[in-house]
Amino acid sequence: MKTFCFTVDDNIRFLKEIMESGCDSIFDHPYLAMYRRLHEQFGLKVQMNLFNRMDGFQLSQMSDAYRSEWLENADWLKLSFHSEYEKVRAYEFSGYDEVYHDCRNVHEQILRFASSVSLAKTTTIHYCLATQDGVRALADNQIEGLLGLFGSGISYSLDEVSAEKIRSGQIVKKDGISFAAIDVVLNCWSKEENLKQLERLVERDHINVMIHEQYFYPDYRAYQPDFEEKISAAFAFLQSNAYQSKFLEELL
Repeated sequence: MKTFCFTVDDNIRFLKEIMESGCDSIFDHPYLAMYRRLHEQFGLKVQMNLFNRMDGFQLSQMSDAYRSEWLENADWLKLSFHSEYEKVRAYEFSGYDEVYHDCRNVHEQILRFASSVSLAKTTTIHYCLATQDGVRALADNQIEGLLGLFGSGISYSLDEVSAEKIRSGQIVKKDGISFAAIDVVLNCWSKEENLKQLERLVERDHINVMIHEQYFYPDYRAYQPDFEEKISAAFAFLQSNAYQSKFLEELL
């Protein structure tokens, strides 16, 4: 079976807006409504990696009133830790305690307002950089897999031999964590270029694609008005080539 994973980084704004608008359902927000449409169309599974805070909001302010919805949709919609907040190269030099605390804090909030089955067992750390102690802290928070960028550098302090294997499409397990490469970052390219990149990878048994939340919003400086069209085209291409959507944790 050919598979693909889809993850979304830098998530938090949609949660802030759900709370500000007093939505009756989390799917009243257009961002989650979009992903539900894509799930219904393509069988898409979505993992959202969360910041803990942004200006005017933090996860502790997210109501648990929607807990039943998160639970009911956890078979295709999961949440995980990304970073404390939007900070360039956030954990490049961080020690064990900082990473452990930040990860644990986000996980505890997910458990509170969503559910234990909503908490993903894999993630992507902001900028894909962490010390060996930081990676150990993630493992001690029951993180089983990390997606990273390995094209022009080495994510998560891995050695070059391991990184080369990951670049080739392999999943490499080291010190209790499985590492895999993000193959296509959808917001970095046009719809047409994304399809060209996917076509070059179509002989692989597995492909990892991702995007960032902020490009969804019209007031973002780099807003992409074709956000949904772009990701929908990618999923249609993958489906037409017999790929099925899976969470990375299902493949470990």
